[in-house]
Amino acid sequence: MSQPVDSAVNTVRAYIESHRASFLDDLVEWLRIPSVSAQPEHATDVRRSADWLAAKLKETGFPTAEVWETPGAPAVFAEWPSEDPGALKVLVYGHHDVQPAARADGWDTEPFEPVIRGNRLHARGAADDKGQVFFHTLGVRAHLATTGRSAPAVHLKMLIEGEEESGSPHFRALVEERAERLAADVVVVSDTGMWAEDTPTVCTGMRGLTECEIHLQGPDQDIHSGSFGGAVPNPATAVARLVAALHDEHARVAIPGFYDGIVELTGRERELFAELPFDEERWLRTARSTATHGEAGHTTLERVWARPTAEVNGIGGGYQGAGSKTVVPASAMVKLSFRLVAGQDPDHIEKAVRVWTAEQIPAGIRYEITFSGATRPCLTPLDHPALQSVVRAMGRAFQQPIRYTREGGSGPAADLQEVLDAPVLFLGISVPSDGWHAPNEKVELDLLLKGVETSAYLWDELAQSSQEAH
Repeated sequence: MSQPVDSAVNTVRAYIESHRASFLDDLVEWLRIPSVSAQPEHATDVRRSADWLAAKLKETGFPTAEVWETPGAPAVFAEWPSEDPGALKVLVYGHHDVQPAARADGWDTEPFEPVIRGNRLHARGAADDKGQVFFHTLGVRAHLATTGRSAPAVHLKMLIEGEEESGSPHFRALVEERAERLAADVVVVSDTGMWAEDTPTVCTGMRGLTECEIHLQGPDQDIHSGSFGGAVPNPATAVARLVAALHDEHARVAIPGFYDGIVELTGRERELFAELPFDEERWLRTARSTATHGEAGHTTLERVWARPTAEVNGIGGGYQGAGSKTVVPASAMVKLSFRLVAGQDPDHIEKAVRVWTAEQIPAGIRYEITFSGATRPCLTPLDHPALQSVVRAMGRAFQQPIRYTREGGSGPAADLQEVLDAPVLFLGISVPSDGWHAPNEKVELDLLLKGVETSAYLWDELAQSSQEAH
């Protein structure tokens, strides 16, 4: 039995192909702006990037396109109301700042002089994240041109951050301050990727993150280990015991209450992860490691995507120089990070870690524990109608089944989910070989245009899904 013909596909693809050259010319122009938020000398470039994008969004057709100030780098907000006053409100998130890059880092060409080689566009920001932000501009135009609409099928908004590569220090405050303007029923994050070029996937969640640093103080100064060793507590030994107590024999985090409220993987999710063409040996080579390790009873993908972790990021104490110096050191320290999954509350984790630490520290050792800002986890259930709209739109563009992943890292998506009380969907077309944060970053042009095509279908898919739900 033949598959039904999707007549819209040919129309959308023809429109995209006819505008491909001008789309790439514009993207190349944007990529030439070195909007490196982490380097103060590029502050004017980050602002220039924001101004450029706001102007381009106006040119695309957005009636509203504004540069929003923050105490740091500016963000860009755009809005295009639907002609239907009751239409679904959709907010697209991305970022226009990029990682530092210099030819001396190992680039084959100047990182801010974009080069197209074959089917690849090389430049800093090509994939992370300017390319993935920009595909929405041609996508919405294709959506309008091929449906005969003069405005999108949804009430479309965009928020493009300027500090994501610097840790988004002012992002949550911006979202809280502008929550009324940003109000959305659905958030689409285009700052993610797919499994592989031949395995299109949609991400369903990201882990959260909280971090702390623990300083231990024993004697008021380093003291002679012959005269005093074995008779006073040693902070270096105490920090080693603290770290050793962090996990049990099954590599589970041993902090009481750590797993409270966790949303466990469903059987279906485990089956979908297992369907992915995962090569563990190849993954280990990428990880520069020789063996896997982690919580018993879970696969490698489950461990990095859907299980919480506690990691030692740094540890120190005592003499570190050449030769020996026989002392009981005055102090020691450890840096810990905790990746969190759906159902875990960073505030609860902080309290649990503080109580646990206090129980581990022996008498005679003073300590101070300091937590930095936390990022909450986010997860969209597999059966959520909006998620299935993304899956259908990607399926039409790629003409093959769409599989599911999660993201082991953390980002500001959870702030949008929490403040706006809206589900987060991930739409990205980047692949691991694109080299985010690395020399010679690139984007595959065929995949970039698949992103355009997915965006062109998505707004109708979301609108129809919303209507069916009501």
